[in-house]
Amino acid sequence: MTDAPHLVLFHAPQSRSIRPRWCLEAMGLDYELERLSVMGEARGNVGGDAYKAINPLQKVPALKDGDTVILESLAICEYLANRYGPSPLVVGPDEDDYARYLEWLHFGEATMSMSINLMLAHVALLPEQHRNPAMAKWALDMVASQLQLLADRGLEGGTRSYLAGDRLTLADMSLGYMLFLLKITKQFHVVPDAVSDYFDRLRATDSWKRATAD
Repeated sequence: MTDAPHLVLFHAPQSRSIRPRWCLEAMGLDYELERLSVMGEARGNVGGDAYKAINPLQKVPALKDGDTVILESLAICEYLANRYGPSPLVVGPDEDDYARYLEWLHFGEATMSMSINLMLAHVALLPEQHRNPAMAKWALDMVASQLQLLADRGLEGGTRSYLAGDRLTLADMSLGYMLFLLKITKQFHVVPDAVSDYFDRLRATDSWKRATAD
């Protein structure tokens, strides 16, 4: 394990920075939390010029590791687990579930992100006059089909407690955040029972509770 220098996570409540914060907490790494607002007057200018120098797009999260800056929530999680591991959060190539781990690790963003983001835009984020109910319904229908795949293929009808390796991994952190978005936007009615039970297990972990404490 590499000794960790000063880690700083730029974080906003309910944002994708929950994923790397969850990873940091699960790994027991010391870090500083730099809180940013993405609401109200800060929308479009998150963190001001100081944060713009770190991430020109002014999106969260970002992680500083000494002089290294890394963006993208799942990339940060992989960076932390690989640089400061070994960690049980990673399923290795010598394990039977390695392919499953990679599949579900990337499913959260590569497959679910577009439909989740469209749903969010037309349910909550856009000004009401710009929301399109038909688009919101189409996006939510897509989310429902993706969740059914998660229930059937990922959780094998509820017979699996976690997605890979019989333990909490980065793949669960990837999908868990997407379920969280459905919960806070009151769209959880499309979630199959097996997936709802799975999300309850994730939320019961101490690392999740600490990552979403504020």
